[in-house]
Amino acid sequence: MALLSYEPPTNPYLKILYQDEDILVCDKPSGLLTVPGKAPEHRDSLQTRVQRVFPSATIVHRLDMATSGILILALNKPAHVHISRQFENRLTSKRYFARVFGHLEQEHGSIDLPLICDWPNRPKQMVDHERGKPSQTHYQVVSRDAYSTLVELTPITGRSHQLRVHMLALGHPILGDRLYAHEAALAKSQRLCLHAQMHQFAHPSSEQVMRFESDHDFFAEP
Repeated sequence: MALLSYEPPTNPYLKILYQDEDILVCDKPSGLLTVPGKAPEHRDSLQTRVQRVFPSATIVHRLDMATSGILILALNKPAHVHISRQFENRLTSKRYFARVFGHLEQEHGSIDLPLICDWPNRPKQMVDHERGKPSQTHYQVVSRDAYSTLVELTPITGRSHQLRVHMLALGHPILGDRLYAHEAALAKSQRLCLHAQMHQFAHPSSEQVMRFESDHDFFAEP
């Protein structure tokens, strides 16, 4: 599926939360690709911007273009391998915030639904109990307004579009989701209301536990 009009934000052009000799932690805005697309007009990305300053930087994990929040980059190969293994072995901790359409019935709960690519409609994903890969998300209601709910999401697995499809499966699509939201939910926000708010992992050299946070801006309507 081609990007419709790609106009990535430039203010701020690059927001770095932390850097040392091994890693870089950035706060990605919504609307910016994590890595360059194939077309020349899709070259601008977080990776491209970072590599202009840190040529050795490599992306360890990704966020969807529409998702904002914390992204970790490695500045050398040993650091990349070390952090990648933490992701593969589920040794990192992540927390997201989302504003979803409607009011969740339960204050908290878990979603355990197998996901697979909806191939005719890629990059969309879908629930498939026969062929899908396991995916789990814990959720906790934070607040509600007249038409939506602010939810804290803790993904246990890291499937593509996992949080977006899990919220849809509960009947509460994320506001502004151009792939999965119905018309009413899409109209409530100009951007996808999904933000990677916290990431915790072990530093690749010192093994010290590092935790980074970035505030979301999904506040209740007055």
